[in-house]
Amino acid sequence: MTDQVEALVARAVPQAAGMSERRFRSLAAGLTGAGLVCVHPSLVPASQLAPLLRVGGRAGFVVQDMTDLDEFVPIASVDVPQRPLYLLSGIDRGDTLRGMTPDAALPVIADAGRTPLTIGEGISWLLQDPARLEPGHCFMCAASRKPTARGSDARVPAIWISRGTGRDGIARRNAPKIGWCWAGNQHDWLGFASAAARRG
Repeated sequence: MTDQVEALVARAVPQAAGMSERRFRSLAAGLTGAGLVCVHPSLVPASQLAPLLRVGGRAGFVVQDMTDLDEFVPIASVDVPQRPLYLLSGIDRGDTLRGMTPDAALPVIADAGRTPLTIGEGISWLLQDPARLEPGHCFMCAASRKPTARGSDARVPAIWISRGTGRDGIARRNAPKIGWCWAGNQHDWLGFASAAARRG
């Protein structure tokens, strides 16, 4: 676990949290066993974690039409530990679910006894293991949705690699991108990241 915490330190997560590296490391006290160290959004929201991502030296960014990223919260079936840093175990990118819609993928994940990742968890994963994001092998974070008066916003957060087209701009070509897809749409290059369990 020390290696995972140090990976977050190397990506300047303590500075994003407004604290010293020593204080940040102390937040991991009590976490035991193997697993991915996740940053709770109360410590650093997803919009502030995103620019810390790197792929080939390119910084991560959030698409212009998702300025409300931090309003996306865990869906009702997902229980995120209420502590600044917590653990995820058994993470999978969900490549076998590519081509499914988010609406269809969620029950498949649940039936397998697994839990989908939130957008903060997805970013936390890539901060520690950026090689998990590859061209044509990217993923959605279907555990995060924005509540609305009628239920949930139809957008589902996803992380992929920008081609530098449109509003992204050529300067962001090959950069990690936080975007979204409709809950009812299919994409053959987006899996559905999930984990076996969370624990605080």
